[in-house]
Amino acid sequence: MKAATIKPNLRNQQRVDVESDIVIEKPDGRQLTCKISNLSRSGVMVRCDQETAGQLIPDLKAPAPGNWLTVKAQFSVPVVATQPVSILANGNIIHLRRMARDEFQLGIQFADFEGNGFDYIDLYVRKLLADSRNPA
Repeated sequence: MKAATIKPNLRNQQRVDVESDIVIEKPDGRQLTCKISNLSRSGVMVRCDQETAGQLIPDLKAPAPGNWLTVKAQFSVPVVATQPVSILANGNIIHLRRMARDEFQLGIQFADFEGNGFDYIDLYVRKLLADSRNPA
């Protein structure tokens, strides 16, 4: 995973830029692969092409508050450099934004995690935030 800069806190948690694959599973079991743009303790922003976004969000219409789309997300974070751990989380697509002709961003808010997923994300985000404040 490649980490970059910190974005302003527009959610209730600070986000860190991360580049990694994420698999999003729809309620019907269909799985689609996207890229993580940034990660926080409360959610993840992913980017994907128009075809993938259309499969996740019918008619590419932003979800209305309270009518979010339920998904499962699976991705890895390196808790220690040599040992990435797999995160499995249930969440809701709560945001859709077109970035370019064939690029969309989807915001997924985490609802719950399997196992220690939240703790691993918390540890990883804290490490990236600390590293950004104390560059080597």
